[in-house]
Amino acid sequence: METTVAAVFFLRNWRISGERLFLYFALAFTAMAVNWIGLSSVDPRRELVHYVYLFRLLAFVLIIVGIIDKNRRSARTLEHV
Repeated sequence: METTVAAVFFLRNWRISGERLFLYFALAFTAMAVNWIGLSSVDPRRELVHYVYLFRLLAFVLIIVGIIDKNRRSARTLEHV
């Protein structure tokens, strides 16, 4: 539930500011929410439970990509000044 609220919060901030970092964070928290939904719906005794964690990996990759994108855009802005 908390991850869904965080996703909506970042999505709202992205719509207001247009800052892509907020969009990356919204997507990452959405992936985390899917991870929790998957974990709650999969039988823990099954071998395939570890595949659900791929959504968590996706979330962290999205956060890293968002931060790198933000830093690259900031560096380009400083070069033009």
